[in-house]
Amino acid sequence: MMRVGQVTRGAIAVIAIGAIAGGILVASPIAAQQGAGPQSKCQPGPNALGVSRTIEIDATGGPRFGRVQYRDHDFLQDGEVVLTFDDGPHPSFTPMILDALDEHCTKATFFVLGQRALSFPQQLRDVGRRGHTIGTHTWSHANLGRNSAAQIESQIELGVSAAQLALGGPTAPFFRFPYLSDPGSAQAYLKSRDIVNISIDVDSHDFRTKSPSRMISNVLRGLEEKRKGIILFHDIQPSTAHGIRQMLAELKARGFRVVHLRPKQSQSTIAAYDQRIERDRGAPRVAAVRPSSAPTARPEPQHVAAPPTAQAQPRGGANWLENVFGRW
Repeated sequence: MMRVGQVTRGAIAVIAIGAIAGGILVASPIAAQQGAGPQSKCQPGPNALGVSRTIEIDATGGPRFGRVQYRDHDFLQDGEVVLTFDDGPHPSFTPMILDALDEHCTKATFFVLGQRALSFPQQLRDVGRRGHTIGTHTWSHANLGRNSAAQIESQIELGVSAAQLALGGPTAPFFRFPYLSDPGSAQAYLKSRDIVNISIDVDSHDFRTKSPSRMISNVLRGLEEKRKGIILFHDIQPSTAHGIRQMLAELKARGFRVVHLRPKQSQSTIAAYDQRIERDRGAPRVAAVRPSSAPTARPEPQHVAAPPTAQAQPRGGANWLENVFGRW
């Protein structure tokens, strides 16, 4: 991919406008490092949604995106959308969603839970092999607005360490707050760790309905109002798993264009949290997750011991991109 320029105070680097739906592969420094792996099932054609352009995000200083909460940056043009999925991976729904994305030759960002990543590592690796971006969403979907500073750090870092252990390499330094609950102390922590805070613009409300058509109408209603945006789905919800093909077809029919987010840097981990995950990797269990932008019940406190001070280090070797990103 060819770097075109940088905008919004250095937070975003726009790197490519590729005719992916037409089958054109645009080379980039990231793509050049990718090794062979299972290929996408994409068969480019006139009805494929594709990817209109790819944006590389510089995580330095922890920039924030998503205009439901933040007005710092706006990198989308009218008609552009970013597809995002929270709370996975799921053993059956995530593969269904991946197949639908492949059929449309398009890409998304998945914000995964540490517990679920360790429970379903094969599904997580499949997300990476098919070329999607993988960020994190805490260890257990805790409401960080109701957590102490120590709990906030542990929830964020255990989520990162678990996802990277399950994946076999670094994730992107992208994070989304469960319930979109973003206390100032947690935002400050993300900034200190150079982790991008990605909120939303349009909510599918897929967790509120089992109806794929209702989920789709929620998204289209939001896009009619905003004309662009980061869309929130959950790859643990049946309404999204069973409705995503039609959703993508509707986006194509209405002229929307997909933007794919990629990281300029990889996500580092902290050794103390890596050690805790590796020590206890047999213990994690999938917790009940109730995704919502406004929690209705106070979650149980997450009691975790303060870790020893440790320096963040990259995880994995030079070929980690083979595990995280696929090729068209």
